[in-house]
Amino acid sequence: MNILQINASARREGAHSSRVADSIVARLRSLNPAATLTRRDLAVTPHPVLDEAALGALFTPAEQRTPEQRARVALDDALIAEFLAADTLVLGVPMYNFGIPAQLKHWIDAIARNGVTFRYTQQGPEGLVAGKTVYVALARGGRYRGTDADSQVPYLRTVLGFLGINDVHFIYAEGLNMGAEAAQAGFAQAEADLAEALA
Repeated sequence: MNILQINASARREGAHSSRVADSIVARLRSLNPAATLTRRDLAVTPHPVLDEAALGALFTPAEQRTPEQRARVALDDALIAEFLAADTLVLGVPMYNFGIPAQLKHWIDAIARNGVTFRYTQQGPEGLVAGKTVYVALARGGRYRGTDADSQVPYLRTVLGFLGINDVHFIYAEGLNMGAEAAQAGFAQAEADLAEALA
């Protein structure tokens, strides 16, 4: 098992989503002692935004790119290589203003590349990444599971499915800003969700 852990919190330390992601990874490694782990913390090494310069680089034929364009594309290439090498992904995802962190969106924009991780056909888009399992560690200050306020789960399910990944498990730690008792219950729920996902 090759595990890729992506911590998407803006916090380098003390992030609840990273704590839950770490717990998932620890459980996976206990079940698979030979598993390898690559951890990318997007607070420590944030990926650049997909801006006009990046688009220009990506849409310029490789042999015509400037040194700056080649360097920009190489940043995305490195993330794609990490992504493709993993068979199991663990995403640590806090909720910021009802959405995913910008850091995670930049990572998604990097790995979603036409002709590499998906392609367009006459029948529509086709995901080119198969055989991966994803565990999403969701950390929320309030409780949004199963409500219209939860835009994270539909978005992540859609974008991962677009890439061809449909084995996705959402692990919820909620109510973390609603007092010590609620936070304790939230982390306990995450452990229960993980146990169910691994059953």
